[in-house]
Amino acid sequence: MSRWWYTKVLFVLLLGAGAFLAVWPSLESMIGLKAPAWVKTHVHARINRGLDLRGGLRLVYTVQVDEAIRDKRDRYADEMRARLATAMGIHQGENPLNADEQKKLGDRVLVERPEHNRIVFKFTNAADAKLLEDQKFREPIQEEMGGPYPGANPSERYFKILTTTENSIREKAVGQAKKTVENRVDELGLREASITTRDEDIIIEVPGEDEATFREIEQIVSQTARLEFKLLDDEADFYGKLDLAAHPLPEGGSMQNELAPNGPNPTGGGYKQTPSHFLRVLRKSDEKQVDTLKRLKAYTATLPIPDDHQIGYGEYEDVDPQTGKRTAAGWRTYYLFRRADVTGEYITDAQVSVDNNKGPTQEYYVAITFSPRGADLFRQITHDNVKKRFAIILDDKVDSAPVIQTEIGGGHASITLGSFPDRREQLEAAKKLELVLRAGALPAPIERSNRQFIGASLGSDAIAKGLKGAMLGAAFVLVFMVIYYHWAGAIANGAVMFNLLLQLAALALFGASMTLPGIAGLALTIGMAVDANVLINERIREELREGRTPRAAVETGYGKAFSSIFDGHVTTFIGGLLLLQYGTGPIKGFAVTLIIGIVASLFTAVVCTRIVFDWWVLGRRVKTLNLGQ
Repeated sequence: MSRWWYTKVLFVLLLGAGAFLAVWPSLESMIGLKAPAWVKTHVHARINRGLDLRGGLRLVYTVQVDEAIRDKRDRYADEMRARLATAMGIHQGENPLNADEQKKLGDRVLVERPEHNRIVFKFTNAADAKLLEDQKFREPIQEEMGGPYPGANPSERYFKILTTTENSIREKAVGQAKKTVENRVDELGLREASITTRDEDIIIEVPGEDEATFREIEQIVSQTARLEFKLLDDEADFYGKLDLAAHPLPEGGSMQNELAPNGPNPTGGGYKQTPSHFLRVLRKSDEKQVDTLKRLKAYTATLPIPDDHQIGYGEYEDVDPQTGKRTAAGWRTYYLFRRADVTGEYITDAQVSVDNNKGPTQEYYVAITFSPRGADLFRQITHDNVKKRFAIILDDKVDSAPVIQTEIGGGHASITLGSFPDRREQLEAAKKLELVLRAGALPAPIERSNRQFIGASLGSDAIAKGLKGAMLGAAFVLVFMVIYYHWAGAIANGAVMFNLLLQLAALALFGASMTLPGIAGLALTIGMAVDANVLINERIREELREGRTPRAAVETGYGKAFSSIFDGHVTTFIGGLLLLQYGTGPIKGFAVTLIIGIVASLFTAVVCTRIVFDWWVLGRRVKTLNLGQ
């Protein structure tokens, strides 16, 4: 035998051993073959039973696409305001408008957003309204002169997002939300989960019975992870000028005063301090923290807030003077500029870190890294607003509002986690925040519209009968091969079983879920593997009938059969790729097993059986081949 033959034998043996090792931990749940503890510890490949075989959790989330359209509308409004500021000579360059420029622009034009897809510009001077006649303000919105608004005013302009643009935003929002959810689920290591879309719904199906895992999935998936950095307008003292007679404070609410930073001190050192008020609402003894926030939001929704500003909300904490422990006691407000100077879309990385400067109570935080563009924006904003407060907002909650001490370059920032009764809980919260920031923010909030536990959709009886039918069918085929082709049939059967082992190993390494369509894919590829061996055996038979020696018959038989085998496998492989690309759910599972099976079938039929035939005709030097002819 040649050295090349021994090399192929060694390769096949090592491949078989590796495949069995990958499948071994899964065989315990499949056929009861227990694996040693060291195998379970070091081999992490698993074949999981799919939802139709095992049951699990089904979640349906609805993407709030109107919020995505509202966000896009706000961006268009900000872009139009910036262009107006440039056209009016208020602003120059490409950097965002600073606080002084925003105030100057606000004196000349007021921007209102009456609906999620409309923008209204109200000019102090009607002549300024003509600036919006420039074509650069028309895409991707259209002007509605008069429109649904009665009595068109020459100093006002009404704009609406184009219907085609709205439809595009809706489609992209659902697609991006699905991709973000997939990334988060993958980060959790739950690759067996099935994620599909239907209209504006995202459907998540997770096999298993672990309620704790299900709760973690819901918490991670539903978090928007929308990160924004916005400047505070402490100088305006919005709440200090509020007419409390017209807007009486809610229950548990009080007006608080603080000295807020307002730029560098002109006399040198420190910063100017401006008296600024904020609203605080304390939580009732029998009230949840989230319900307190709802009360506060309901009150602030009635206030006359300028369009270019908004109210931010942060947790108000009580501090125990003895232990220094912080506990959430309610909420407080922040008066913010509406425009987000930097957003989470510029984040390229997030990592959990620990602050060792807190002494024995080490606190965890999340360190974030910005893209080059985000780093430039962050540096410019901090350069222009030294000694002013800069709010870090995560999912509409003000995480903190630190004072910008100096220009911050390098593209790095950090997010603290607030108060936690236990440092382990704080670490877990930091890890979850890291996960969602790295996976990306959702383009729009999602709301859970359905949650249900489901049993194996096929039922245990249907599963048992399906598996029994598949095993009996395979057994009949294998017995037929031995009866019809004798020893050549036994070789073919060995190749078929090796093919099955390789397929299962590949599925285990990918962490795939075994579903009934997947089992159908396995059965189909086993049939193709048998068919490939039939072609080879029949070709060898023909050569033997023509009087060729066993060695020549094997050489010629494999050579002539290869083209037919290759063509059949390639065409099926292409079909599998198409199903994988455009199929969803069960169809995609079928396509994966089909593609893996095609590759394994070609390898075992052409390479593995040829090794045995070469040993038969070259190693043993037989004079005749018994193929049942």
